[in-house]
Amino acid sequence: MPEKIVEIEKEFLQYVKKMQAYEEALGLMYWDLRTGAPKNGVEQRSQVIGVLASEHFQMSTSEEMAAYIASLSNKQEFLTEIGSLTLKECKKQYEKNKKIPADEYKEYVVLQSKAEHVWEQARAESDFEMFKPYLEKLVAFNKKFIEYWGYSGNKYNTLLDMYEPGVTVDIIDRVFGELRDVIVPLVKKITNSENKPKTDFLFHSFPKNKQKEFSLKILDQMGYDFDSGRMDETVHPFATGLNPGDVRVTTRYEENDFRMAVFGSIHEGRHALYEQNISKDLIGTPLCKGTSMGIHESQSLFYENILARDRAFWECNYELLKEYADGQFDQVSLDDFYRAINEAKPSFIRIESDDLTYALHIIIRYEIEKGLFNGEIQVGDLPDVWNDKYEEYLGIRPSNDAEGVLQDVHWSGGSFGYFPSYALGYMYAAQLKNAMLKDLPNYEELLRNGDLLPIKNWLTEHVHQYGKTKEPLEIIKLATGEGLSAKYLANYLEEKFSKVYQLS
Repeated sequence: MPEKIVEIEKEFLQYVKKMQAYEEALGLMYWDLRTGAPKNGVEQRSQVIGVLASEHFQMSTSEEMAAYIASLSNKQEFLTEIGSLTLKECKKQYEKNKKIPADEYKEYVVLQSKAEHVWEQARAESDFEMFKPYLEKLVAFNKKFIEYWGYSGNKYNTLLDMYEPGVTVDIIDRVFGELRDVIVPLVKKITNSENKPKTDFLFHSFPKNKQKEFSLKILDQMGYDFDSGRMDETVHPFATGLNPGDVRVTTRYEENDFRMAVFGSIHEGRHALYEQNISKDLIGTPLCKGTSMGIHESQSLFYENILARDRAFWECNYELLKEYADGQFDQVSLDDFYRAINEAKPSFIRIESDDLTYALHIIIRYEIEKGLFNGEIQVGDLPDVWNDKYEEYLGIRPSNDAEGVLQDVHWSGGSFGYFPSYALGYMYAAQLKNAMLKDLPNYEELLRNGDLLPIKNWLTEHVHQYGKTKEPLEIIKLATGEGLSAKYLANYLEEKFSKVYQLS
């Protein structure tokens, strides 16, 4: 019997490896679609993506997959650890996807590809009505999928589980509430503070090619392996992991605001470092990816908002920045620069927001999505609902759809349930840093010396290597010794911004 099970496991893992090959091909097509594919090729490319995605989907729900699951599910003691975990992941996907008719899934994938390009045009023209019919279809599909899959408690829990397994509306309502109770009064104190930083020197012309050269230097310092990746330009920055040997990043340049590219490259580069450092034993399985979007965001937000906005980081890198900035910062002290890049004030655009108000942008999106899928908000109401919430939470009201409801790419891809991961990731990041300091008490000195590898190695040991073999809350518990807590992020924000704004 054990010999037979071993043979079935080998066949099963080969079958899964073929599925992963389809997934890698799809990842490469999506990357190409987002980084400069010819406009006239989009329609056919969308159809090709639909065909390949449909094949991958059918393999995940085929009779062969059902037979492997039936043969191996009760023989776990004879399986390798990777085989057992791969079976668990495939079984979860099988039971979820088997309930969706294959023709509906193909139609949905084609819709996703088309919707993203319509969104780009609608955003450019600030015209929600152009995008509205596509978004209505995407929401309708996902509502139907939730009914297929079933749900426990809140309907939105089903979507959350796709991005953050184990995290529910009840948990998010609690930690988001705790965070909001700290951020809102802190924002008010800062708004009333007379010790505001000067920021005008940030918005001078910084040539695009120089921004790119500096960003590449920082990625190298972070430990990003350019033999296993590359950096390209796109409208909405992203990272894509095809396998640990090919993890690509993209960025966006604003010549009069270098922060977009520099901090964006750091953010996406940290996503990539996660994927580059997953155990190679997991290649060819669905375990060879980040365990959740929140844990992924914990890596990028830790580097972008906590590490790269630390004064010690710029003690090492400020002179290097000056070399590329063509005199922009020659008359600006390090202290003034540090305070400027840590300015906190309400803004419309999530990816341009400061690290104090960032979580409020996420809470707004979370509440909207939760309302959409519980029937409390209709797609046609979104521009007004969005604007009302920005006025309520941040005291500002978007003047057009581009700076309001159309600013993010996520909904055009049907990524509902994704947004909460950003704020959860920020909480994870602060909690991981607190644990890291116990092992790396010289953390600030490492930043001053530009020696970021010990930090990368700590994160590889406690997070990266596991890929998807552990769930997010399990990783946090193992790395920090406790469950998810909002207090570390709340304490970090209060301590940092009280110093930046010299609050009493």
